[in-house]
Order: sequence, then C-alpha cells, then structure tokens
Amino acid sequence: MPTNRETSRVRVTVLVRIRDGVLDPQGEAVKQALKDMGHSTIEDVRIGKIVEVILPSGPGLPELAKEWCERLLANPVVERYEIASIDPL
Repeated sequence: MPTNRETSRVRVTVLVRIRDGVLDPQGEAVKQALKDMGHSTIEDVRIGKIVEVILPSGPGLPELAKEWCERLLANPVVERYEIASIDPL
C-alpha cells in the first residue's frame, strides 16, 4: 500500500504495428537477412514498436492511452495500435 508520500504507479504498454497491406521496408530487409542466414521458411516479417509509459495510477487510464495513440503514438493511415496492458508497479 502506498503511504501518503507515495503514489501508486502503473505501466501502460502500447503495441504499434504497420497495417496489413502497407509496405514495411524494415520488415522486408530483416526477412531477407534471415533468409540469407539460411532460414528459408520465413514467410513474412513486420516491424513495429512497443511504447511503455509509466505514470501515477488514476481513473480513465484506458481512455487516456487511447488518446495518446490516436493523437501521437500511431499514424492511423499506416499503423494500428493495441493497448496491450495497464499494469500496477
């Protein structure tokens, strides 16, 4: 339990990925490199990002995280996002 001087905190984890059908040059480069290493069964590679934000716990965190994604973290034209978790620290 937090004391008066401590605030409970949470980690919000967001996954951002390139949308299906959108060219992923990084993914293509990694796929080719894996094939060059002898991994001929690789069919596709997509590169994304994980964003972790730590902040004080409070009401409305899912809505706040959604706002971050839609306004800053993901480009809705070429990316999709998923709020993977909101975990206490």
